[in-house]
Amino acid sequence: MKAQVLNKYDESLTAASWVDYQDVPDPKITKPTDVIVKIGGAGVCRTDLHVIEGVWKPFMDPSGNNLLPLILGHENAGWIEEVGSEVEGLKKGDPVILHPRISSGVDIEHRRGEDMHGSGSFPGLSENGGYAEYLATGVRNVVKLPPDLAPKSVAAHADAGLTAYHVAKKASRTLLPGQYVVCIGAGGLGHIGIQVLKAMCAAEIIVVDKSDLALTLAKETGADHLVKADGTEVQQVLDITKGKGAEAVIDFVGEKGSTKKGLDMTRPAGNYYIVGYGENIVIPTVDLIFTERNIIGNLVGTWADLNELMSLADRGLVHLATAEYSLKDADKALHDLNAGKVKGRAILIP
Repeated sequence: MKAQVLNKYDESLTAASWVDYQDVPDPKITKPTDVIVKIGGAGVCRTDLHVIEGVWKPFMDPSGNNLLPLILGHENAGWIEEVGSEVEGLKKGDPVILHPRISSGVDIEHRRGEDMHGSGSFPGLSENGGYAEYLATGVRNVVKLPPDLAPKSVAAHADAGLTAYHVAKKASRTLLPGQYVVCIGAGGLGHIGIQVLKAMCAAEIIVVDKSDLALTLAKETGADHLVKADGTEVQQVLDITKGKGAEAVIDFVGEKGSTKKGLDMTRPAGNYYIVGYGENIVIPTVDLIFTERNIIGNLVGTWADLNELMSLADRGLVHLATAEYSLKDADKALHDLNAGKVKGRAILIP
C-alpha cells in the first residue's frame, strides 16, 4: 500500500519535505481482536508537527531513531476491511471512527473507562498510523458511525474533536448561565470546543485568537465575544467579565505566552484547562493558594466521549471545518498547517 512516512526528525521544522510518499507492506491481522480499516480520511494535527520536530521522542522514542521510519496519523476514520476471529458486531464495509489509543482493556484504568491511561500504544506516535491506505488497530478502538456521517467528514474528531469534547465536557459541568468561558485558540480543536460548549452549557463564550481567519470561524461556530490576541487580550477579557476574569479558561494553544495570559484571565476559584503544549506553566504557589485557581490537564478523551461526540455530530450540533488534501499531498498539508493557512482541520484522503 501507499503511505506517507517520517524517516527523520526535523527539530527546527525548516526542511523542505518532512514525509515521504512510498510503498510499505500492508498491515496484517496478528491477534484475534485486531481490525484492519480502509482509511477514508486522516486528520493532520499540530501534534504531527511536534512528532516531526522530536517533541515526543522522550516519551515514544527515548533511544533516538529506533521508532523511525514511522507512518504518521492519529486521527483516523474509514471502513472495516478485515476483522480478527474474536471480533463481533463489525463487518467489511462498516463506517467507523477510531479512538486514537489502542488499549488492552484489562488495566484498571481501562476497566474504569479511562482509555487514554494505562498501557497501550498510539498509532501515528508510537506505531504506524493512518497517513496510509490501510491501518491495523484493535476492536476496542472502534466506534461505528451513524449512516449519515462520512468518514472523511469526521476523521479529525478522533483526536481534535475528542480532545475538545473531553475538556469542554469537563468545563460545562461547572458553568452556569451568567458566567464566562474563554477559549484561547479557535483552530482545529478550538472551533470544535466552541460548538460543544454551546451545546452543553449556557455560559457566554469568549474566543481569543491572533488570526482573523480563526476569529471568523469562531463567530460562525457560536462564539459570543471575539478578542484579537494583539497584546491587550487579557485586559479585553477582564473588560468583558467586569474585571473579574472568566470562571473557566480553556487554553488550546499552550505556548508562546498563552499559559500566563490564560491564568491571568481566570478569576479566583476558577478553572484553567490546559490542552495545547509547548511551554512551561510558571506561577508562584502563593498565587494559587491565595486565588484558589485550579490548573487542569487534558489528554484526548475516553471511548465513551468519542461515542457521545458522534451523537452530537449526527444531530448536527457539531460540524468540522475541513480542508481536503490527497494522501500524496500530505507534506503540503503539514506545511500549510505550520504556516497557519488551514481553516479548521486538514484531512488527507487516500
